[in-house]
Amino acid sequence: MPDLEILPVTTRHQKRQFLDFPWQIYRGDRNWIPPIRTDQKERVGFAYHPFYDNAEGQTFLARRSGQPMGRILAVVNHAHNRRFNAADGFFGFFETADDPEVADGLLTAARDWLASRGMTTMRGPLNPSINYDLGLLIDGFDSPPCIMMTYNPPYYAGLIEKAGFIKLKDAFAFWGHAGMLEVLDKKVEFVAKNVVERFNITVRSMDRARFKEEVRLFLDVYNRALVGMWGFVPLSEGEVNHMAATLKYLIVPELTAIAEIDGKAVGAMLALPDYNPRIKKINGRLFPFGFFRLLWNRKAIMKVRAISTNVVPEYQAWGIGIALLTLLEKQVRVWGIDEAEFSWVLEDNHLSRTSLEHGGAILQKTYRIYQYGGVMKGSSPA
Repeated sequence: MPDLEILPVTTRHQKRQFLDFPWQIYRGDRNWIPPIRTDQKERVGFAYHPFYDNAEGQTFLARRSGQPMGRILAVVNHAHNRRFNAADGFFGFFETADDPEVADGLLTAARDWLASRGMTTMRGPLNPSINYDLGLLIDGFDSPPCIMMTYNPPYYAGLIEKAGFIKLKDAFAFWGHAGMLEVLDKKVEFVAKNVVERFNITVRSMDRARFKEEVRLFLDVYNRALVGMWGFVPLSEGEVNHMAATLKYLIVPELTAIAEIDGKAVGAMLALPDYNPRIKKINGRLFPFGFFRLLWNRKAIMKVRAISTNVVPEYQAWGIGIALLTLLEKQVRVWGIDEAEFSWVLEDNHLSRTSLEHGGAILQKTYRIYQYGGVMKGSSPA
């Protein structure tokens, strides 16, 4: 077998090989959803992305006889390490042939690069941080992923674990159907009404007339609400602006809910139509016509992903999440949604897990974040 080479990606040709490699791995896989090509190019650092204003990354490519066999991105997230007073390195955009030598070579190259920058641990996959796609799919390979969720072959977990990585944290995706809403409605409608009246809460959908500002408002609530969540690093101002510019095209106002007290937003909930089947049809290409095919006749999309219910800390004990859910539930029924995915939910978020399970939701997919179990070369133990 020809010798394996692990190269830091530097040339235009290598970048093209890095970006195109998933199409080689997933050829013939009916459940794979291609990445949006322009988005992937930014998030690996080949084009500007504000994430890298507070981070640095290096991509690596595995090749035999010039042919790509795998890829990986190593990331030093300075914002994360400042927030947690840590020296954590990360990896993401990991794809590989079913070959332990390739996988180990990629992970070792990323680990050594991180260690050379003083990192004492290595976690992943994160693409490229907790605010974007995360985790390795380890269970639930029989269906395509929902919008903005990851997918990979089953053999990846074995290769990563053989390279010395151990479980750090699991996250779950739950599936629900429209029939759940009637049961849910009976359980929470009275509570939601009581919460709204008792605390004088206004619950509304996003305002189309000032949609860009409303998306930024949602992201501001997101940043404030998740400060206590494991591993969370608030989006920077640049990331908020960048993400808002993207989400304003994808968000449907009727599938949102914002809670306000005295005109101040204290909670927000968002469901996104599952655009993934359309992304597959356009093969990840937004231009020249893919963008229009993606967004045309969105009411024909019968599945949504309920991404998050966020309430700022000082109001989290008030039951505002129930009020948000009640409005969104009514909107979803008007829209005619057949099914929903609730993701992602951390394994130790017992409140959310219990609420979903009691409402009839079914655990469908499990995603794992790994951490290297050894000592990083050139670094001291964490």
